[in-house]
Amino acid sequence: DFLCISLVNGFAQLRYNLGDKTVILQTLQKVHVNGNTWHSLKAGRVGNEGYLDLDGINITQKASPGMNALDAHTDFFVGGVSSLNLVNSMAVENEPTGLTGCVREIVINNRELKLTATDPKGGANVGDCDGTVCGYTVCKNSGTCQVENSGFSCSCPHEWTGTTCEQSIHCSQNMCGSQALCIPQPSSSSYTCVCALGWSGKYCDSKIKFYIAKFVSNSYIKYTDPYYEKRDLQHSRISLNFTTNQTEGLIVWMGKSEDEDNDFLAIGIANGTLKVLINLGERISVPLMHSKYFTCCDEKWHFVTVVQNQTCIKVYLDEELVLFEDIDPQRKYTALNYGGICYFGGFEIGRSVNIVTTGLFQEAFIGKIKDVVLFQDSKKIQLMKAEGYNVYDGNSED
Repeated sequence: DFLCISLVNGFAQLRYNLGDKTVILQTLQKVHVNGNTWHSLKAGRVGNEGYLDLDGINITQKASPGMNALDAHTDFFVGGVSSLNLVNSMAVENEPTGLTGCVREIVINNRELKLTATDPKGGANVGDCDGTVCGYTVCKNSGTCQVENSGFSCSCPHEWTGTTCEQSIHCSQNMCGSQALCIPQPSSSSYTCVCALGWSGKYCDSKIKFYIAKFVSNSYIKYTDPYYEKRDLQHSRISLNFTTNQTEGLIVWMGKSEDEDNDFLAIGIANGTLKVLINLGERISVPLMHSKYFTCCDEKWHFVTVVQNQTCIKVYLDEELVLFEDIDPQRKYTALNYGGICYFGGFEIGRSVNIVTTGLFQEAFIGKIKDVVLFQDSKKIQLMKAEGYNVYDGNSED
């Protein structure tokens, strides 16, 4: 399997192979090779349907039946490769050669790669393209960079301050606690504090404990399973109690959520009913939907358990078996390689549930969660000891 973006006879080209055939997309227009024109290139695939966009002109390739997952567990190369014989002969039209030119701002699955001297794993024969200390986007938030004898300085728009315009003026004098996040509120010329787990109050300066976690839409908990390396991932299980008055919301996502090919098990509410999804490595299973509508958003406590026995999935709601399906009788993938990561309620601040789950769930969770048990563990997990923000004590009425 591979995915490759290259220049061919002046055109940009995307080629990818998911295991059955090589798909080729090529831009309608050539790129400018005068050495001073920047181009914006967007390329990728949804399942096995590809797209390639150069400066806003989009080409798509209609999907035909076949493979729909990219199994490429290798390093990610930009501008060239360490050895040309690593390049699949179908990945480029002509003999492979490294890029002569400049690359900036690479975003993979909504995550930017830092193109610095220290962040990549390795490389060779790469220099600074700009030629000055200003470089590219040194000054954040539309700040203007000026070269100085001692380095550089940023001239910031009126809403921003700091050496690289990284801080909102509304947060420059904030009183948020040390572990809290300051979120600017420009419309009211003020800010709000988002509290880390175990803290509450307007300025996140009140210490709290909780056994019931209360989520208020921009909340999340990220729990790292300390026993992950010892788990039998062909037989996973999670159970918890939840209550909500909303008809949409992601309750739990077992998985790293870094890119679309990560394994995951997800539980949530969609259209007022329980929705369960699982991906064991090649495809997302048909959503398992509980048929009784509006059983889950009545503000009562509900007990849900999801059991994965290789490709057989059982879902219990209030101790009644409501869903049972063998998602792949061929048993091609049978283990839930979730990376030891469990998200509750949503994802990190700034990451939209709708985007991260590619539309599988629409909203973060609003409600309460308690009594979470992984696998057959004798003890409930301690949500307080995870990382997260904006989670309240579900016992109190605040």
